[in-house]
Amino acid sequence: MLTDPILIVGTQTTILELFAVACGLLSVWFMKKENILVYPFGIINVLIYVFICFDARLYAYAGINLFYAVMSIYGWYNWLRKTQEDDRIRITRLHPKEILIYVALILVFFLMGRFLLQWFTDSEIPSWDAFTTSLYIIAMWLLAKKKIEHWILWITGDVISIGLFAWLNLYFSAFQFLVFTVIAVFGFIEWRRKLISMRNEE
Repeated sequence: MLTDPILIVGTQTTILELFAVACGLLSVWFMKKENILVYPFGIINVLIYVFICFDARLYAYAGINLFYAVMSIYGWYNWLRKTQEDDRIRITRLHPKEILIYVALILVFFLMGRFLLQWFTDSEIPSWDAFTTSLYIIAMWLLAKKKIEHWILWITGDVISIGLFAWLNLYFSAFQFLVFTVIAVFGFIEWRRKLISMRNEE
C-alpha cells in the first residue's frame, strides 16, 4: 500500500511521501527555470501533502496545501495569459509600498492562524505552523504574479520547515525542504539575472 511504512537507509517513510517529494522537487526545479510545468507537478505534490500534514497534525500546513492547489490553477492560467501587448506575464519586482502591504498581510495571517491552531486544534507547534503558513500564502500569490520577492519567502519558510518536519520524524520531507532551499537560492539568482537582462533590453 502507498501509506504502509517502509525503511530506507534506516529512516521510515512511505511510497506516498517519496512520490510527493519527487513531485515537489520537480515543481521547484521548473519554478527556477520559469517553466509552466511548475504547476502540474506542484498540484500533485500539494494534494498529497494535505493528507500527510493532516495525519501529522500540521493543520495549517494541510490547509495551506489546499490553498496551493487553488492558487496553482490560477498561476497556471496567469502564466499562460497574454497581456495587451500579446506577451506573456514577465518577472517584475514589488514596489516599497507593496512590500509593506504584504508584510502586514503576513502578520495578519500569522495571528489568525496561530489563534485558530491554538484554540481549535491539538497542534503541538501552533506558532511555527502558523508562521510558515502565512509566509507560503503570500509566496504562492507572488509566484502567480511572477514577483521575484516570492523566492525570499520560500527560502525563509523552507529553512524553518526543515526543522519542523525533522522534529516530526518525516525525514524525507525535511530533506525535500533542504533541497527546496538550495534550489530556491539558485532560483532567486536566476530570476534576478533575467530581471536585470530584461531591464537592459528596454
